[in-house]
Amino acid sequence: MFDRDVFRARLRELRKKSGESQAQLAKAIGVSTNQVSEMEKGTKTTTLERFCAICEHYNVSADYLLGRKEEENDTKRGIS
Repeated sequence: MFDRDVFRARLRELRKKSGESQAQLAKAIGVSTNQVSEMEKGTKTTTLERFCAICEHYNVSADYLLGRKEEENDTKRGIS
């Protein structure tokens, strides 16, 4: 099940850990800086396509970003 609080917290954590600004992430996934801010605040989410772009950008599994797993990558199944 989708947990908006986990998604927003992990998105912010990944962005900060990578040293990116909200503007840099926004450019990388094709959204406005305001949209990244709203995702990190938990007031809005994103499209499936952009969700996939975030996973690819940070090389994390969808399960991690959704809060279904604690590991960033699931290497046993080749999901990244």
